[in-house]
Amino acid sequence: MLRVSNLHVYYGDAQVLWNINLHIASGEVCTLIGANSGGKTTLLKAICRLLPIRQGSIFLSGVDLRDVEAHEILSLGLSMVPEGRRIFPSMTVEENLKIGAYIRSVWGKKDKLLEKNYQLFPRLEERRQQLAGTLSGGERQMLAIARALMSNPQILLLDEPSLGLAPKIVEHVMETVQAINQNGVTILLVEQNANIALRVSQRGYVIESGRIVMEDRSDALLNNQRIKEAYLGL
Repeated sequence: MLRVSNLHVYYGDAQVLWNINLHIASGEVCTLIGANSGGKTTLLKAICRLLPIRQGSIFLSGVDLRDVEAHEILSLGLSMVPEGRRIFPSMTVEENLKIGAYIRSVWGKKDKLLEKNYQLFPRLEERRQQLAGTLSGGERQMLAIARALMSNPQILLLDEPSLGLAPKIVEHVMETVQAINQNGVTILLVEQNANIALRVSQRGYVIESGRIVMEDRSDALLNNQRIKEAYLGL
């Protein structure tokens, strides 16, 4: 579904990603782990066309994203949940969700998508008329994910969904990620919490200093001594 080949990305004249190669098959959960400032978010921004591609290619279901503008990405079936949630605090929960359904292909499905998301996140239905800025951190993360799902994506990019959340809430969020995947959505999960990310995914990549340094099945990475020492504290 998604293939990144020989990708090099720059901020101005400063190169931050070198020769990135990864692929994600339809229906899988694939994770990208690495330390802060390793290039995880930069890669997601490049995939979403928020950063220019100077060298290399990104294909989404056979479409060359070098020829696609950022505002067209949703229409191709790709949606992203950004780091930090970035909800609209002065709008209600339901207003935030409806913003996620702005592409024409889902206008007629808006009510069904709302109901589907309320079933997935019952807490949001309870707070549908509440201002988003009054939600807890976990509820804001649920809202950010639900808003991304309102475009009915085929593939979902999740950037640090566990950031700043209590362990019990992180567990609930990851269970929801698995439920979303079981409903047919392919997922690229970007996480600093390597332990939980590898436990909910089938395959994983490790990025360090802007380079992919390892790729393997998630269970193999969990048992890799280098990963244990660097990311799992074992």
